[in-house]
Amino acid sequence: MQALRPGDQSAYNLGVGRGYSVREVVQAARQVSGSDFRVEVGARRPGDPAQLFAGPDKISASLGWRAKQTDLLQIVESAWRWFRNHPDGYKQT
Repeated sequence: MQALRPGDQSAYNLGVGRGYSVREVVQAARQVSGSDFRVEVGARRPGDPAQLFAGPDKISASLGWRAKQTDLLQIVESAWRWFRNHPDGYKQT
């Protein structure tokens, strides 16, 4: 926040510079949750890109930002832990 100046506007991708396939995410979710849930596999929809991921180059160069979590299994474990601890999501105020 200290790097922002009044009137300046910047948009950043907060990613790790590589993507994970849907199959990799499903496998990580199965492993972390201990559940062998059903998955329907279908063809790629028209217009879907073969790959899509966020690159952190701009925010890294301008603000020195780097992702702390880059391992898919750790990311899914963190999300799973949060959802278990907050089954109703964030509290409404």
